[in-house]
Amino acid sequence: MAATPIIEGILLKMSLQNRIIRRKMFKERFFRLTETELSYYHVHKRKQGSRKGSILIERICCVAVVNLEEPTPLERQYPFQVVYDEGILYLFAPDDASRREWLRALKHEIQNNSNLILKYHSGFWKQGKFLCCQQARKTAPGCTLWDEAQKDQKRSLSVRHHSPDLHKQNTSLPPVPRKKKVSMKAGVSGCEHAAPVNSFSICSEKVEDYEWYAGNLARAKAEKILKLEGKEGTFIVRDSSQPGTYTLSVLSLNIDKNGSVCHYRINITPDENYYVAENYVFDSIPKMIQYHSHNSGGMITRLRHSAIKKEKMVPFSAYGNWELKKKEISLLKELGSGQFGVVHLGLWKDQYEVAIKVIKEGNMSEDDFIEEAKIMMKLRHPKLVTLYGVCTKEFPIYIVTEYMSSGCLLNYLHDHGKDLQSNQLVEICADVCDGMAFLESKTFIHRDLAARNCLVDKCLTVKVSDFGMARYTMDDQYTSSVGTKFPVKWSSPEVLNYNKYSSKSDVWAFGILMWEVYSLGKQPYELFNNSQVAQKIMQGYRLYRPQLACEEIYKIMKSCWHEQQDSRPMFQNLLETLQNLNED
Repeated sequence: MAATPIIEGILLKMSLQNRIIRRKMFKERFFRLTETELSYYHVHKRKQGSRKGSILIERICCVAVVNLEEPTPLERQYPFQVVYDEGILYLFAPDDASRREWLRALKHEIQNNSNLILKYHSGFWKQGKFLCCQQARKTAPGCTLWDEAQKDQKRSLSVRHHSPDLHKQNTSLPPVPRKKKVSMKAGVSGCEHAAPVNSFSICSEKVEDYEWYAGNLARAKAEKILKLEGKEGTFIVRDSSQPGTYTLSVLSLNIDKNGSVCHYRINITPDENYYVAENYVFDSIPKMIQYHSHNSGGMITRLRHSAIKKEKMVPFSAYGNWELKKKEISLLKELGSGQFGVVHLGLWKDQYEVAIKVIKEGNMSEDDFIEEAKIMMKLRHPKLVTLYGVCTKEFPIYIVTEYMSSGCLLNYLHDHGKDLQSNQLVEICADVCDGMAFLESKTFIHRDLAARNCLVDKCLTVKVSDFGMARYTMDDQYTSSVGTKFPVKWSSPEVLNYNKYSSKSDVWAFGILMWEVYSLGKQPYELFNNSQVAQKIMQGYRLYRPQLACEEIYKIMKSCWHEQQDSRPMFQNLLETLQNLNED
């Protein structure tokens, strides 16, 4: 006789493809919880179908909510996780009441399990790391205290604070710092603190809530941001290269008149106190920052200015209702003008900085303008500019998006390109490639990829923008009507000859964008007009190697410009190549 279900219903289940680019897959499954197992099935006519899998209740070690880390569709607003000895199951309830009901039922069934953990990861596992603490192992120690586990104080902390299977590893913790005088040499080793770091994460400190935290920021990017600020004692807290740890980067003008940056490891003791120099230990990161803002305490300078000013992000509730009230939006200044619209910096509800694209009368139909917004509604990715909403009730129509404070990539290359280091140039290309790989996976083509249509934020992250020409394709082929305007110098042979677009024509344009990056914003084929460019491309002519591009980088560009589109790489492969190149 089948076990009586405690709770059952349809939930979204997330799975990850086991590739370098871990693409999320969401499927509806019929879930059933009994006293012995959590099982799930195919959904057939909104009812239970064939069985797909199950998890024994005795193997579950944590059940908790997962924090939303990015704009999310309505159907994925209520995620929770089931952590068991072989991994993590991410589920999405249809509403908050349903999620609470599932959490309550699951917690009740596992309350007597002997393998419950004290800490869990509050963020999703995405692209090879946890978003909450940036640790790059699925078995990495949890970073957030799990309230349910605190009810059983008799369990051993040395085992329970680890994630599933971590007890099999020999993870040692550093000794509690002794009170002793620390010289400058002891505090900084090659401008990087050399004290041992344990396997705990400080994510429970909610570092991301503070304006001095920059997230997963590369060392070179941190130095660039600090030097642009140009003030003595400017600082950033960022993720360290070692998973689960953080680095304090500080600019000093005393060493070098142009400014030198020192990087200090933030260490954590077994009882979760934090320090940079061993003489100065604090029970929280904010207290450590506050102290060192008044005293250098063994560092090269005290912390005077935060280089990161957190912008107020639009709350998640705004994403579900795409139609925004125009009276709640104020235009502050014009940022730029394109073929179809003018872009303004503005405020939404007098507190959220947003970019507003306003339709140009007579240049673009309202239907086309709305079509661009609809495409952006379907495309959510960290390397694509995010849509917040639209104003369509009255003319002129608004498209409201996130504000990228450093402007378009082309202008950024013109203004700051000479200061960029080689690894930063690779990162720029990888950022764009990451966004395009997502479009490729969703069978969308951009059709207007260029440096002018990518935007840069304060942390020098680059995102793909301007989806006015983007199209959804069923078979990766789109043929435009004769006479349609298109960017000739970024166009592949099949576009020039037959007006045929695909993800591989986007790859060709990406190769041109890489050339723009490594030439610091030069005009491609600057000596030729459009008709001459088209003719030369047909004759096999390709852009020369920019001075800043090594042979390996130029080889990537040329692979994008193969005459036969099937011989060009996919964005997914290009991204893997760029990521490996940056690591090397």
